[in-house]
Amino acid sequence: MAMIVPEGLAAPVLYRPHGGELPRLDRAEMLRYLGFSGQEMESELKRRIDAVADDVERNFTPAGVRRVFAVDAIGVDDEGAPAIKLVGTSVVLQGLDIYRHLKDARLCVLMACTLGMESERRLRAGTASSVETTVLDAACSAYIEAAVEAMDQEARADAATLGLSANWRFSCGYGDCPLTAQPRIVSALNAGRLIGLTVTPTNLLLPSKSVTAMIGLFDGPVHDANTRPTCGICRLREGCSFRARGTTCYGG
Repeated sequence: MAMIVPEGLAAPVLYRPHGGELPRLDRAEMLRYLGFSGQEMESELKRRIDAVADDVERNFTPAGVRRVFAVDAIGVDDEGAPAIKLVGTSVVLQGLDIYRHLKDARLCVLMACTLGMESERRLRAGTASSVETTVLDAACSAYIEAAVEAMDQEARADAATLGLSANWRFSCGYGDCPLTAQPRIVSALNAGRLIGLTVTPTNLLLPSKSVTAMIGLFDGPVHDANTRPTCGICRLREGCSFRARGTTCYGG
């Protein structure tokens, strides 16, 4: 099959919600980031959490960009291991987990989303011991997740109009897919110019409340379309702060 992106999916798509299109910050997700799992909460802490959540929804506007690329799953990386290459880019996705995720896909939706530098400034202005800063960090994490989920759903809807099905969202750092792919992903999406996203020398995204992700698109049914991530293949599981609190980074 020729590795060609259908015309209806070829152009970059910006995500700039406003007004009624803005995502809702899931308070339960925010509490999960704070380590709550149903325990009793003091009324003052609940008030602070609600106030910070409202503040984030009012003052932070997510921005994103997504684009579809053809998948080349017959390539290898510099060490000769199977790797996913995105046609027309310099992106090479290493690791058996991402290879299994995309090897049978015809196309890959590559996406990036950020809460912007205002979120970064606000988080840096706080102190490590500040309750508000801890709550703000959790609120921003939940809000960027809500924004990426909105982009995910839009991408799936666009693909469905062409009869394509999708599997679940995968990000660098999950499983054995290294963060070293981040600079090329940001470059392939032109995310620096379009949404102000950059990558640090240690391959972390800046602003820190930002996400890149990949979704595979298929001509037929996807056997693992509804399969969600598990801790079993995550290379960070041994020192994971979420697992230490009895929860996970990906929700239930």
